[in-house]
Amino acid sequence: MSATLESPTIQKAATRDAYGEALLELGGKNDSVIVLDADLSGSTRTKAFSKAYPERFFNMGVAEANMAGTAAGLAASGMTVFMSSFAMFAAGKAWEQVRQTICVPNLNVKICATHAGLTVGEDGKSHQMLEDLTLMRVLPNMTVIVPADGTEAKKVIEAASTHKGPMYVRLSRAKTPIVFDDDYKFVIGKGNILREGNDIALVACGVQVPAVLEAAKILEGQGVQARVINMATIKPLDGALLEQAAKECGAILTSEEHQVAGGLGSAVAEHLAQTTPVPMVLTGMQDEFGQSGTSDELLSHYKLDGASLAARALELLKRKA
Repeated sequence: MSATLESPTIQKAATRDAYGEALLELGGKNDSVIVLDADLSGSTRTKAFSKAYPERFFNMGVAEANMAGTAAGLAASGMTVFMSSFAMFAAGKAWEQVRQTICVPNLNVKICATHAGLTVGEDGKSHQMLEDLTLMRVLPNMTVIVPADGTEAKKVIEAASTHKGPMYVRLSRAKTPIVFDDDYKFVIGKGNILREGNDIALVACGVQVPAVLEAAKILEGQGVQARVINMATIKPLDGALLEQAAKECGAILTSEEHQVAGGLGSAVAEHLAQTTPVPMVLTGMQDEFGQSGTSDELLSHYKLDGASLAARALELLKRKA
């Protein structure tokens, strides 16, 4: 793990920015990479790719379903296709086409959706996509990944370019703390331990990874050693790492800026219920939409900040005892 979170000045970056940088680098290495966008290239950060490689970039307009079908056709022709829009549109408006034209034939399309989760902030409930992991995780053949920071986002895009089959990558609008050093190695389907501890395991994805690291520091001050696990790949899930945590820690708290139903918490609970049942708390959105506010205000309001997560962990430890 990077030591950045311990430093006086925390470095921050939006995973959508890292996506744009990674795409630009990838374009120079791989001539088969094609990028599609739904009239949001400035926001999704595909604009740099469009200027550098205009012959391999297509603005599909406000027509996400058509974009998915076009992506499928290009992939069927042997191209590696990255299609981007806001998560609300990429996962929501185009779901039928993603299922029928991309997942059923198992085509090589990477759906990189930005502006996901509560941290879209002031745009409010209409744009705060809190159900996309559920929609994508249920689709056969779909790989689902939520990078924790800018560093991991770049590694994910590199891995996506060589991975065969559909992939959904969830990216954030807001700048969030950098967790990993540049030498971090990402592997699809593998989680990683960021902090050791055997009293309780905190499992998170995306922007909630810095939050559970903060919670672990608070818990340490109260004599609790929390294991922190970054579970960037929601599907396929790293079941072996979760089973190890369940056996050695005896209690697990999950955290995500997404509906608890069908997201990371559901995936972890579904797996452990069949293999290694332990007391659990699933933190996230509890069957409600968000509202307008800054990302920090919203995470605090919905008790997804470090202090609130530490308090929930202490409650869970009572159940464990």
